[in-house]
Amino acid sequence: MTDTVARPAVADAKAAPDTMAWDSGLRRLMMIYLPLGCFVLILLFPFYWMAITSFKPNAELMNYKEHNPFWISSPTLAHIKHLLFNTAYPHWLWTTMLVAIGSTTLSLIASTLAAYAIERLRFRGSPYVGLGIYLAYLVPPSILFIPLATVVVQFGLFDSPMALILVYPTFLVPFCTWLLIGYFKSIPYELEECALVDGATRLQILRRITLPLAVPGLISAGIFSFTLSWNEFIYALAFIQSGANKTVPVAILTELVTGDVYQWGALMAGSLLGSLPVAIFYSLFVDYYVSSLTGAVKE
Repeated sequence: MTDTVARPAVADAKAAPDTMAWDSGLRRLMMIYLPLGCFVLILLFPFYWMAITSFKPNAELMNYKEHNPFWISSPTLAHIKHLLFNTAYPHWLWTTMLVAIGSTTLSLIASTLAAYAIERLRFRGSPYVGLGIYLAYLVPPSILFIPLATVVVQFGLFDSPMALILVYPTFLVPFCTWLLIGYFKSIPYELEECALVDGATRLQILRRITLPLAVPGLISAGIFSFTLSWNEFIYALAFIQSGANKTVPVAILTELVTGDVYQWGALMAGSLLGSLPVAIFYSLFVDYYVSSLTGAVKE
């Protein structure tokens, strides 16, 4: 009798771990992998659509009844060839790169000095200055571009890439300053006190101690500035008129659309090629970007 009762108990004990493992595996599938898969699909589908549209011939683009819209039957490089050799796309790309690098450099210099002054010099009202700088970032560009356009015209910079290089820091510096203030707080102040005792100036401390420790934060701010400068549309549309000086986001929309005729292959090819520099930039500095978000300093 005892053996009869013990055997089902042993069987239930052996089945329990299997049930728990299956239950936890199903829960993991429903709570982690399925939402993550949906997120990745939604995130990557636009890039997939741009890629297949860039290599599709016009016959497949215009006839979805006979051709699968989600696949390529006869890939072609005609759209990329047209974009690179029959339009000013290389020059647009160079202009966009020049504007993004120039505005990012100016923004990093200004925001580094501002963040260090607000966080380390501790003058009267410095917290309110930092808050005011961050609130300036919240002002919509659609409100600012009208007075900025007046200033740009008065200085004779209209229809010039220099106008964008000088205007973009108006929305880059506030956020970068706020980001670097948070990162400078994570750097021990005792290091600077020791340097002050040894006779170092504030500029020497900033250059030899603070900036080397703040490299991840600087890279994070640089990635942010470069991405926003590269993708900016309103200011580039308002301040640049000639086709030769346009940036990629504006040029592919205004120069590759004739009336109501959309060159979808060239449009998608331009968007795909235009997104590659930002993707490469992120991939090179992703480790620094992640560490800057944590605000940690490795000693």
